[in-house]
Amino acid sequence: MSASVMSLELPQSLARSGVMPLYAVVGEEDYLRDQSVAALRAAALGPAADTGFNYDIFHGDDCSVEDVLACAAEIPVFAERRVVVYKSVEKLPAREGEKLLSYFAAPNDTTTLIVVGVKMDGRMKWTQALTKGAVTVNCAPLRDAQLSAWIRQEAAALGVRIHEEATQLLKEVGSESLYAVKRELEKLAAYVPPDRTVQPADVEALRGTESGASVFDLMNAIGAHDHGRALRILARNLENGEAPLRILGALVWQYRRLWKMKEQLKAGGREGEAARTLRMDPSRVRGFLAQFSDVQLTHTFRWFLETDSKLKGGSGSAPVRVMEDLLFRLCGQPAQSASSAARVQPAPPVPRPSGSRPVSNVRTVTRKR
Repeated sequence: MSASVMSLELPQSLARSGVMPLYAVVGEEDYLRDQSVAALRAAALGPAADTGFNYDIFHGDDCSVEDVLACAAEIPVFAERRVVVYKSVEKLPAREGEKLLSYFAAPNDTTTLIVVGVKMDGRMKWTQALTKGAVTVNCAPLRDAQLSAWIRQEAAALGVRIHEEATQLLKEVGSESLYAVKRELEKLAAYVPPDRTVQPADVEALRGTESGASVFDLMNAIGAHDHGRALRILARNLENGEAPLRILGALVWQYRRLWKMKEQLKAGGREGEAARTLRMDPSRVRGFLAQFSDVQLTHTFRWFLETDSKLKGGSGSAPVRVMEDLLFRLCGQPAQSASSAARVQPAPPVPRPSGSRPVSNVRTVTRKR
């Protein structure tokens, strides 16, 4: 049964077709992945069901495939169905993944197995079998029009009326995470009287920062080698309570996306997919990516690792100074002199650190039995 559905359309699909035994929830948007899993869980077990006996969560980096399969084979307790969620499967080695092949070919009818990952390697046999046998829920980042509609829908669900210009400001937050937008909407629902429409000034007041201070704005400043603007954006974020490690994590995430987009375009990929991920007009994609040279991207991940170590106590420098030094390097300016026009000498080439991970608002869930 090879089928696909967009995450935002999943509730309607479940209402039409019911719950299937096997799902692949895949995409870069954390919020959409979590919401899709929640929708599948509610559809399979009921929104008010006691899931203590029939709901289990595993993570690909801290459990065995045998554990997952054994749990999926169990009979539900006092219910028609059980749900097993298998997260972080992109970390699963090919040899381990192949142990899932027989189950994917004949899944347990009384279990809904939900396989969750940021991205699946389509070259592996087990991911091919999963795609063939599962309903795939697409959790890719929302396009511009989709994001606007999603913000309006979420605002309405909270009883918030929102001005179009305020929606545009919230879309800047959405470029980083839908979870961040959700938090801003919840703050607006508590802050703005229900008889008043949310204005752009309300959004800026609650964000604690002026527009133009998102991680995308920071990336634009870095790409333009505008170290002054980059430092101002950093200062605004730090003044408003953002932790240096969180800012670093957001930068790592963005650079990993840039690396991925450049590699896809080199391999003959189209601008449309990159534009959807970067949330920009396709005509701007190549120009934007060209601002980040391959040489700089190669060296950047070493700088990120060094900065991470310093922020975690590996340096006597203040966190603010550590982040400023990083931005000077990213902008192509020497850290020791803000006024100097000389470029920083590149570090020796290093591989992209496999441990670099984006900051995520998804809560960590352990197995529940």
